[in-house]
Amino acid sequence: MFEISPHFLLVSVLLGCILGTTTGLIPGLHVNNVALLLVAISPSLLAHGISPIYIVVIIIATSIAHTFLDFVPSIFLGAPEADTALAVLPGHRMLLEGRGIEAIRLSALGSAGSVVVALLLVVPLSMLFYHIYPILHQYMGWVLLTIVLLMIGSESGEMVEGQGSLAHLKYKGYAILVFLLSGVLGILAFVRDGLMDPILPMDAPSILFPLFSGLFGASMLSISLITRSVIPVQTGEEFGLPSRNIVRGVFTGGIAGSLVAWLPGVSSAVATVITRLPIREDDGDSAREFIVAVSGVNTANAIFTLIALYIIHRPRSGAMVAVNEILNPTAWNVSLVVLFLSVIVGVSIIAYFVTISIGERISKVLSRLNYQRISATVLMCLCVMVILTTGLFGLIIFTTATTIGMIPSYFNVRKSHAMGVLLFPLILFFFGIFRW
Repeated sequence: MFEISPHFLLVSVLLGCILGTTTGLIPGLHVNNVALLLVAISPSLLAHGISPIYIVVIIIATSIAHTFLDFVPSIFLGAPEADTALAVLPGHRMLLEGRGIEAIRLSALGSAGSVVVALLLVVPLSMLFYHIYPILHQYMGWVLLTIVLLMIGSESGEMVEGQGSLAHLKYKGYAILVFLLSGVLGILAFVRDGLMDPILPMDAPSILFPLFSGLFGASMLSISLITRSVIPVQTGEEFGLPSRNIVRGVFTGGIAGSLVAWLPGVSSAVATVITRLPIREDDGDSAREFIVAVSGVNTANAIFTLIALYIIHRPRSGAMVAVNEILNPTAWNVSLVVLFLSVIVGVSIIAYFVTISIGERISKVLSRLNYQRISATVLMCLCVMVILTTGLFGLIIFTTATTIGMIPSYFNVRKSHAMGVLLFPLILFFFGIFRW
């Protein structure tokens, strides 16, 4: 059906890797920006004889490479996206312990391992969701509500001798407070996102950037400034995590990311919360395992949004919306899907080594710099980026989110409860109470 040139295919893969590395390393720059740009110029490319296959390969390669590299700014700069927000917590703690290189290696391993898990799940999950995904959609509100109840119910805070047997109830109350505050902020942000007035020309500015950068990035950097944290010399290049934890993290993240890719309105950020439930932030091995898992969530999710587009003809991400416009999935066949999966494997191998290489270099440079100045500089840069991409309204949301994001650290509860910023509006949406 389509003639494929190995040379053009290789160029497309490499170009996608470069674009994915760029979007991954620059906070606020997303795969969707690249995908929309390619959609805009695709008529010109097609007119010059460029096959739509190569354009789609570029988008796929960009989205996969992005899931590997976006952990670098999340861990080192505290500038997360929605899907990497919770990974900031254990990742940054490892950085302050001198194990930033290990954190990057674990994240790269989680992403690479999830590719294997996703490939194993392609056939069974495709057959399963082809028949049952409409039913799951009807009960999604109850699924998300159950997740929230498990999050809050598992919160026990920092148990101190002499607090009494009911002390855990106090921490559960703090968890509810954080969840509701962030949830209300999310609702206000989504309802009023039309007030965004970006300085930069943008087709679709995202309110998620100031929300998650404030809750999980700027809040952490602000606390680091207050406590005068120092980045030690980075060592620990080898994994300090048992093999069984690595395998479990890979499978947990890979399966969670693969499942949510089929569900409307449910991003990989929700799958991240699911993988977070049994893990305490102060548990060294569990925190490392979580880095592996959340990396796997994002990569597996990116893979299965492609499979979902082919099986049920529903785009579940901005990148797949672009793919759908360039090459309608009804024109695909199994051979073409196999080609796309092969591209994913090749990109994953490249992105794995690129991530480790860049992470090692950044880790070694950071330890030689004044971390107070770095934190202050990054905070200022985040403020500037928020203003440029979302305007004054985004800055107000960012400042409020930063304040709310600092509460869990002082109340000694998990910061994952701040995911209420996304979960609370989604629950109300699926119950028909809230629309945006």
